[in-house]
Amino acid sequence: MQIRIAIAEFRKTKPRKTSRKISISPPRPKGPPLNALRAFEAAARLGGFLAAADELSVTPGAVSQHIRTVEAWAGAPLFERRAQGVALTAQGAKVAQAFTRAFDEMGAAVRALRELSTRQAISIAALPSVAQLWLSPRMPGIRAALPGCDLSIVALETRPNLAREMFDLSLFLDAPTGRHTEIVLRQDSLYPVCSAQIADKLHRPDDLRNQTWLSDASWPQDWATWLAQAAPGLARPQTGPSHSLYSLAVAEAQNGAGVLIGHDVLIGGQVARGDLVAPFRRPVPSGLSLNLELAGTAPPSGPLSHLVELLTEFAKDQDLRS
Repeated sequence: MQIRIAIAEFRKTKPRKTSRKISISPPRPKGPPLNALRAFEAAARLGGFLAAADELSVTPGAVSQHIRTVEAWAGAPLFERRAQGVALTAQGAKVAQAFTRAFDEMGAAVRALRELSTRQAISIAALPSVAQLWLSPRMPGIRAALPGCDLSIVALETRPNLAREMFDLSLFLDAPTGRHTEIVLRQDSLYPVCSAQIADKLHRPDDLRNQTWLSDASWPQDWATWLAQAAPGLARPQTGPSHSLYSLAVAEAQNGAGVLIGHDVLIGGQVARGDLVAPFRRPVPSGLSLNLELAGTAPPSGPLSHLVELLTEFAKDQDLRS
């Protein structure tokens, strides 16, 4: 009896053997987050955190944090932070082009995937003033010419990177880039415009001294550009209404609030119709043009090709009445 009790007690206290399992799904090394790599590539390609932030629609602080994440993972500095901006280090420059090629190829692959759809759709990126003053009045004619095609317009302050963003084309009033994907639709010029009531009081540029000078935040140098070539002896007043939207400044000029420097590409049709008056026939080149840029390198086809033809024809005639 004592022996049986001893054996039972031994079995209770004897340590049991345990089998150690080896995981068949061990944690694997991870690379930096994709958004952090995008921030590095954009900053490297565009030459700064601010420009990268504009393209990626984030804050410069977010771009800076993303790049610090990549630098911490790589164990090497990729940018030199300077008082006047940032510059790629030798290590950063060594890999930047590879990331640009990789993201360009990813953009092309995503666009090819998007084109598998049988739905007819065209997405347009446009400068706000171009979308409001030039493109919007022409949309009824475009829709009539492209029945069954979904047309979307997104207003942006800067040209999108069409190699990455899913727009089919962009329309911007800016300096031409010379890229082979760009079509210059119309050269722009500057001249003062106002309501008919104000125009009756303007016979020569000196008469502007007694008027309200309107301006906008998009092109704050318009008056200086026009004055330098058309009325060099006349100085712009230090004060005057300034609007954040060029279309609002145009509307105020129509309403009789003052005189605005008009961009012919945007307001030429209104002048032709008499909605605005150009009291001085002294146009000055603005150095800008209405530029259409296409995504991809292949010639457009189908509805997109038809749209490009329509926009090209519309640009030749500013007066929509015809």
